[in-house]
Amino acid sequence: MSRRARKFALPTDMPPARLVGGGLTLLVLAGVAGLLLMGRVEGPPPAEWPGGLRAGLLIWTFSALLVFGGLVLGRMLLASIATTQAQRRLFSRTLEACPLPQLLTGPDERALAYNPAFRDLARPGKTPPLTALASRSPSPTAGVELTRLAAAAARGMAGGVTLSFPDAASGQLVSHRVSARPVEGFAGHILWLVHPAPLTLAEPTPVSPPPLAVDSALAQLERRFQRLFDYAPIGIVLLDADLRVTECNDTVLALAGIPMAEVAGRSVGLLFQREKRADSQARLLALRDGRDGEVPFEVQLRGAPGPVVQVYARPVEGEAAGDCGLVLHIVDMTRQKSLEAQFVQSQKMQAIGQLAGGVAHDFNNLLTAMIGFCDLLLLRHKPGDTSFTDIMQIKQNANRAANLVRQLLAFSRQQTLQPRVLSVTDVLAELSNLLRRLIGENIELRMLHGRDLGLVKVDQGQLEQVIINLCVNARDAMQAVGGGKLTIVTSNLALGEPVRRAADLVPAGDYVVIEVLDTGIGIPPENLERIFEPFFSTKEVGSGTGLGLSTVYGIVRQTGGFVFVDSAPGDGAKFSIYLPRFNEADATVSVEKQERGSSDLTGMGSILLVEDEDAVRIFAARALRNKGYHVIEAKCGEAALGLLSADNPPAVDLIVTDVVMPQMDGPTMIRAVRETMPDVKVIFISGYAEERFRSTLGNDEKAEFLPKPFSLKQLAAKVKEVMEVD
Repeated sequence: MSRRARKFALPTDMPPARLVGGGLTLLVLAGVAGLLLMGRVEGPPPAEWPGGLRAGLLIWTFSALLVFGGLVLGRMLLASIATTQAQRRLFSRTLEACPLPQLLTGPDERALAYNPAFRDLARPGKTPPLTALASRSPSPTAGVELTRLAAAAARGMAGGVTLSFPDAASGQLVSHRVSARPVEGFAGHILWLVHPAPLTLAEPTPVSPPPLAVDSALAQLERRFQRLFDYAPIGIVLLDADLRVTECNDTVLALAGIPMAEVAGRSVGLLFQREKRADSQARLLALRDGRDGEVPFEVQLRGAPGPVVQVYARPVEGEAAGDCGLVLHIVDMTRQKSLEAQFVQSQKMQAIGQLAGGVAHDFNNLLTAMIGFCDLLLLRHKPGDTSFTDIMQIKQNANRAANLVRQLLAFSRQQTLQPRVLSVTDVLAELSNLLRRLIGENIELRMLHGRDLGLVKVDQGQLEQVIINLCVNARDAMQAVGGGKLTIVTSNLALGEPVRRAADLVPAGDYVVIEVLDTGIGIPPENLERIFEPFFSTKEVGSGTGLGLSTVYGIVRQTGGFVFVDSAPGDGAKFSIYLPRFNEADATVSVEKQERGSSDLTGMGSILLVEDEDAVRIFAARALRNKGYHVIEAKCGEAALGLLSADNPPAVDLIVTDVVMPQMDGPTMIRAVRETMPDVKVIFISGYAEERFRSTLGNDEKAEFLPKPFSLKQLAAKVKEVMEVD
């Protein structure tokens, strides 16, 4: 037999099954023939055969077994391949025939297959199908939601999310449910199904949040939420169904002054003041049980004193089915409450000022008549007359009443000021001797002046009254402790930005500061808020009017400045006055009107007197007639215009008119008169300040002002001064 084996070749067109079958048949026939041959061999047994013969027989037998096993395994493999190909064809046909969009993804979200319905919905193109699907939804979180589903399905948990996609026909958004289910036996393989949201399918297994290490996008979202929670400017507290704190942010802990370890897992009442806990918890329980609406309420947090906060509470579903907890949003109201209190105090002071101004105006009319008629009586009752003393007593008391009215007007900032540029140092130097006599020998007076002190533009008389009132108030406070030290300090102050002090916001700018410090008994905190109110006094009855500090407040504020007080019981008091510093570059030399040396107040001319108060009008008319003037009286503005618009109007050289009158006020009447008599001279008389109505006159330089109450001499002098001006 030739040592060279023939190459055995199977037909290439033979089916795999026939190929395996033919090979198996040949192997069996060869084995049987070998056994028969071995059984019929004559001679010694195989053990006695030569070594080469035995080895060849063993090799042949082993090769036959290998061929047999390979053929069997090949036949099984071919059968498995055929089955797999059939399953793939079935899966592909089923996938294509499904009317709902479907997608199969492998590990790392690689797309393995998707049907035409999915292609029409997502339009992937070269974009990954899941990314394309997310981009088709208008929801900004669609990509994050699909990533979360994929991460959950990769761990064996099915889930779904509702998203909106545009309809292919109408283009309108339609709500769909996107479901993701893991494929059993194939790790990382996920089957995606998109169906209309109303379609009812098997309830998916709840999807738990993935670990941070699994999904970076979800981890980033969670970190972002945690930062928002931790750094929120308002407090956030999460409560369980029993109103126990499960979580809260740092803002709450800072407001309540309590560490997380003390409040975690304990009742939310620990955050509130002890007196408010029961009521607050009752509100929260009512909200949790649906017995009360989501109405915010105010409560004071723990602490001394704890901040006042506003609590907004809403029910939220707990982790377990049926649980209902609460989420609290806590807003610190401390600053708002402070601003509200400051606003109320400011409104109260303004209301009191308006009331005081109105009362002062009415009193000024009465006092003008009283003082005026006293002057008329004194023209007939000279010194030595039995009635002279009585008349003078009436006039002196009327003047005292006028001083009280001026203090009311000072508080209401409605008095007439005559500001001029001056040095605070000079004013204090002139007052020093008077102040030393005023405060007494048991009180030491010290004045400390700042260097290069700026100028101010104020009414000198009013500024002196402010200093005197503060020193008198300090003297009374120190007399209670047997004396002390009174210090007046002046300095410059430059504010680069607005500063809030008490109820006032001091604008940025340059100021001259006057501080009056005493070592008296101090002021209790409950009195500090009312210290500048008129008629408020802590002195004994008859020891004060309660108008001293209110006058200080009104004068300083009308000047454009601010006044503040700092004090505590037993530590004395410090009053600080901020006056706007006058710009020396804008300073002009003011020419003082020289007093007339002549005492002759008589004159000639025709005067139209317009006054709605009968007593004031009668006195003024008699006084002017006594001085030689022709006086025409009118009770109101309309009557005056009627006289001037008559067919034969009287000749008028001067109009003396009240400012505040019913129906038509003085400035309105004068504007109408100027249309026909542009050069007529005018004197306004009023119990209010000149600044209150001056802006309504525009640039009318021919109008003068005489404040009420005035005496006969003051009225006659003002009229003669105006009449003599060319």
